[in-house]
Amino acid sequence: MDIYREKEACCGCGACVDICPAGAVRMVQDREGFYYPEVDGSACTECGKCRRVCPVKARKAAPGHNLYFGAQAKEDEIRYSGSSGGIFTILSQFVIEQGGSVYGAGYRENMKVAHREAKNKEQLEQIKKTKYVQSNLKGIYVRIERELKEDKWVLFCGTPCQAQALLQFLNGTYQKLILVDLVCYGVPSPGVWKDYVEYLEKKHKGKMTDFVFRDKRNADQGHTCSYQIGNKEYTDSIYRNIFCRMYFKNYILRPACHSCRFCTVNRNSDFTIGDFWGVERIRPDMEDGMGTSVVIVHTDPGRRIWNEVKEELKWFECKRQDILQPRLLEPTARAKGRRIFWMLYRRMPFWMIGRLTGR
Repeated sequence: MDIYREKEACCGCGACVDICPAGAVRMVQDREGFYYPEVDGSACTECGKCRRVCPVKARKAAPGHNLYFGAQAKEDEIRYSGSSGGIFTILSQFVIEQGGSVYGAGYRENMKVAHREAKNKEQLEQIKKTKYVQSNLKGIYVRIERELKEDKWVLFCGTPCQAQALLQFLNGTYQKLILVDLVCYGVPSPGVWKDYVEYLEKKHKGKMTDFVFRDKRNADQGHTCSYQIGNKEYTDSIYRNIFCRMYFKNYILRPACHSCRFCTVNRNSDFTIGDFWGVERIRPDMEDGMGTSVVIVHTDPGRRIWNEVKEELKWFECKRQDILQPRLLEPTARAKGRRIFWMLYRRMPFWMIGRLTGR
């Protein structure tokens, strides 16, 4: 059974792996470093569950009665330690206080990015910040379903295709699930990220233990990167950083991202969150370089949770046109030189590719 035919038709969520009752599906890395499902025909029972769970094949979200907000955590430390205005942390703290679990992207061994579970403040710190890498979700769908069936609170935060995949995996309604998706630019290659980590470790002669894509120390909307290798910290502008240049010039985005169907304000999650770009035009008093969250509330459960947590926030309600930004209108365009980039990437040293992307 073919789950997809063209690479543009697979977002790499991995839900097909977790849903397969025969264990016939595994994720295999391609030449660009992205993971795609591969079906073992000898084990496949043709049950069709892998196709049913695919978010690319999902029906579009119906236009809802969305609410639109700008928000900042009242506690400065929460804003500083997050990537935008701190709404993810506020929602997560609510769930943890109920004895529940929060799932988000974090680093594992060798700086691989995968979804992790947080049940306390210390664990939450590991998944709060933005990771510009596609995360591995193997086993996460099953764990979340098990916890929900045990009547526990769960918050899941991921890309919109990952959130939709979880919704289809669960195939039912759970009152204690809070589904949060992101305003997503697109996901870059885990393979390129691996090469980049190895490049920095070789350059600085040590083991990387942390990387922050949106460091706020300069109060510049998080346009600083920082990373830890050995006992030393290094910083760089997001505009000079080799990996970020490849990412934001659209060379290393997953092919499916260029035709993403989730670049809209209407989604099937409870919340959509991200950076409130342009907040200075709407509320100049809230622009201090430390980030403001855009919050779109889609569902009645989302409205109830918002009313529970909004006292922890400095917030304002706004209109749809106030929060619109490119990734809520259309997918990120494919780089014109993408094919040439990958031809060179396979033949040249990493540092030389980095120089080329700076031109």
